[in-house]
Amino acid sequence: MQNPLKIPKRMPSRSGTDVDAANLRETFTNLKYEVRNKNDLTREQIVALLDSVSREDHSKRSSFICVLLSHGDEGIIYGTNGPVDLKKLTGFFRGDYCRSLTGKPKLFIIQACRGTELDCGIETDSGTEDDIACQKIPVEADFLYAYSTAPGYYSWRNSKDGSWFIQSLCSMLKLYAHKLEFMHILTRVNRKVALEFESFSLDSAFHGKKQIPCIVSMLTKELYFYH
Repeated sequence: MQNPLKIPKRMPSRSGTDVDAANLRETFTNLKYEVRNKNDLTREQIVALLDSVSREDHSKRSSFICVLLSHGDEGIIYGTNGPVDLKKLTGFFRGDYCRSLTGKPKLFIIQACRGTELDCGIETDSGTEDDIACQKIPVEADFLYAYSTAPGYYSWRNSKDGSWFIQSLCSMLKLYAHKLEFMHILTRVNRKVALEFESFSLDSAFHGKKQIPCIVSMLTKELYFYH
């Protein structure tokens, strides 16, 4: 979990991110994951860390999750001294680079803005597999990207309760991880963020805004957290 508390001077503070980090640690520890927290990393340190983790022997692990809590823009995430391309970070875990995670779910959960656009919202009415001894799979297979917001949009966070997305993700995992497949859980996360949250601001330009998470899945099998 990368969580920069120190950020580039030109950017606003990320109050509430410590709440997200604590919530995530509790949630994934309860799901029997080995949780490693890293705070205040530079972009070079983020790259070096994920490169190092990808070189570990994951043969006895069933999946990998990386959570990034930071400022961002489309395709980038910020360290304490500037941006780094998300594709560079995820590339370390491709099937041709991280062989011990080949064929296993690799989840990237990204709580960050993907632009500055604001969502004003709108009112609404309510087979059989061949038994192949050895087979190739695409190097980009088995990734899932859970973004806090749609491409180009702002991502909201509450200074007291944490971000809308991480609040909802942890809440839905606590309720459903023992009985639902992960994509079904993420659908409930989308619904919770979309319907239960709306911004409140004294600045009319930022008041009454909405948010919808964005899930991009290249998983090749269903993912359940219970045993």
